[in-house]
Amino acid sequence: MPRTLFHRKAYLTTTRNVKAGLTSRTKIISSMEDGAKTVTEISKRSVLSYACVTHHLHLLRREKITVRSGERRGYTWTLTEFGQQKLQS
Repeated sequence: MPRTLFHRKAYLTTTRNVKAGLTSRTKIISSMEDGAKTVTEISKRSVLSYACVTHHLHLLRREKITVRSGERRGYTWTLTEFGQQKLQS
């Protein structure tokens, strides 16, 4: 059975890590690696729903992997130095 590779920052310490969540967070982190994005941009690039992306971004924010900046509806999300590590092969 092939082993699925998840981004190493997709694993959270305060939340249970299930396969669906790890897959979603890996897609989100991968789509954010080239710079700051809005939730809509991340949602389109990762092919996940807006609600799913927001939920996981808040989980990643609690772990200090992402940070939010901007005003009200114009929030931009970026990876912190903790979240900018590439996948290990």
